[in-house]
Amino acid sequence: MHISPSPVTAALAGAFSALTWPLLWSRFGQSGSDGSTELILGTLLLVALPAHAFVLGFGHRASSGPGQLDRVLLKRVGAWLAVAGVTAMMTSAQPLV
Repeated sequence: MHISPSPVTAALAGAFSALTWPLLWSRFGQSGSDGSTELILGTLLLVALPAHAFVLGFGHRASSGPGQLDRVLLKRVGAWLAVAGVTAMMTSAQPLV
C-alpha cells in the first residue's frame, strides 16, 4: 500500500488521534480497570498507526542526505502535533455560558 503523507493527512491523523485517545483512556486507562492490554492495542491502532501512515507514510523514499534536516518531515510532524493539541484543547474547553 502506498500512502503519500502530506501536512493535510498529518493534520487529519492528529485530529483523529486527539479525539480517540480520551475515549480509550476513559474506557481502559482508569487505575481500577483491568484493561492495560486493550489500552496498549488501542493506542497502537488509533494513535501510532495513523501517525505512522499519514505522517511518515509507508514505503521507501529518498530522504535528505546525511547530516541534513528533513524539513518536509518536520512540517508533517509539526502539523500532526499542532492539530492534535488544538483538537485536545477544543474538546476539553468549558463553555463560556
